[in-house]
Amino acid sequence: MSQQQTEVGDRGHGFVKALGTVDALFIGFGAMIGFGWVVLTGEWLSGAGTMGAILAFVVGGIIMCFVGTVYSEMVAAMPHAGGEHNYLIRAMGPKVSLFGSWAITGGYISVVMFEAVAVPKTALYLFPNLEHIKLWTIADFDVHLTWALIGTVTAIIIAWINIRGVKLASLVQTFVVSFLILVALMLLTGGLVGGEAVNAEPLFTGGAAGFIAVVAVVPFLFVGFDVIPQSAEEIKLPPAKIGKLVVISVLMAITFYIIIIAMTSLAMPASELANHDLVTADALATMFNSAFWGKLVIAGGLAGIITSWNAFLMGSSRLMWAMAVAGMLPAWFGKLHPKYRTPINSIIFIGILSALAPFLGSAALGWIVDAGSPAIVIAYFLVSVGFIILRKREPAMGRPLRIGGKGNGGMVIGTISAVLTLALFILYLPITPFSAQLAWQSWAMFGLWLAVGIFFMFRLPTGIKAGPNAEDELLAKVKSLRKK
Repeated sequence: MSQQQTEVGDRGHGFVKALGTVDALFIGFGAMIGFGWVVLTGEWLSGAGTMGAILAFVVGGIIMCFVGTVYSEMVAAMPHAGGEHNYLIRAMGPKVSLFGSWAITGGYISVVMFEAVAVPKTALYLFPNLEHIKLWTIADFDVHLTWALIGTVTAIIIAWINIRGVKLASLVQTFVVSFLILVALMLLTGGLVGGEAVNAEPLFTGGAAGFIAVVAVVPFLFVGFDVIPQSAEEIKLPPAKIGKLVVISVLMAITFYIIIIAMTSLAMPASELANHDLVTADALATMFNSAFWGKLVIAGGLAGIITSWNAFLMGSSRLMWAMAVAGMLPAWFGKLHPKYRTPINSIIFIGILSALAPFLGSAALGWIVDAGSPAIVIAYFLVSVGFIILRKREPAMGRPLRIGGKGNGGMVIGTISAVLTLALFILYLPITPFSAQLAWQSWAMFGLWLAVGIFFMFRLPTGIKAGPNAEDELLAKVKSLRKK
């Protein structure tokens, strides 16, 4: 038996292997296609112009392709639940592993909370008379009880589906992603049949600042391919194939977003974009001259909410479970449901956060996006660095999928991924004229989440070196300390 097979066999944690090729692919792709394409497309077009926005997604997508390629080798080598947690603890030890895993868990949860706020916002488009019993006003938005409860009830339902098991969650994912693809094809048809090329002008606007503002949201919109590694122990495929699905899902998402931006731009003049709250929906309604098609896009938006929400609840709960099992977080987060074999307490914790999010109002959408994006990029950078370290320190490690061939191609890819993700993170810092402008609420959310992670990080026992046995050594020390 090979080293890789031995590692996989030794790391079974009782998860049910229920996911096939389409299930795994649609989990990753569906995670990347949330609700942002419905509510934010108008901002992208206004801020950067048609070609500026498309170029921003191509550039951001290329960055994500490099990161996804790095992930593909890592998940094939270590196909265990928890993804980043496993890669980082082996490459850089427990403290860095906790910091990076906690950062991307925050990014995942930010997406879950975003979708919880997006649900009532979408429902209001379909049913205008949903706002009753005003609670308070946040950032000029009146929060009504009936509006917020729509998001809260949906949060409870999504959490219940995930507790019931990964197979049920994946069935929901596959069905809804199929509908999303249908909506994208309808937009493509509408743009080709009813669009006007002159409406796509101006092709560029906003200069470098407008372009960077769009690039800055790409990590939030593309995060999701890495949910596949989180569920690796529940995928019944060879490790190398799991790795390839990561890259394929990224390419599918790039294609989807380019179609959405291009076809929406053809529907109406740029001067009219500001008059539409949900531009993509109104675009299809305009091209087919019927309100029905706008409602179809909104239905697609709801589908995107479900796929993204479902996938990130799945990924974040597995990450919290992995950290708890390793002794990094309280053991409470590491409990599996006795019947469904899902991380029930982690799902409940994240479900509660998402159930509360709608009570922050519609303004929370922007805050949450901006708070989650830099946290996600931190994790991508650390995984890229960890990839380089493992290539140098453990050249003989089992790698069923070795990117870049037998030479130094893999090191080049890993280095490019590390440099690009570091540059992307610098864009968030207010140190250049072109930096992304994050609201103080976003920095507060980002800082608070990282502060909690740092608190847990400094509670870890010291003296544990990175390597294949790091997690076992950490857990042994934690158990010893808990007995005292």
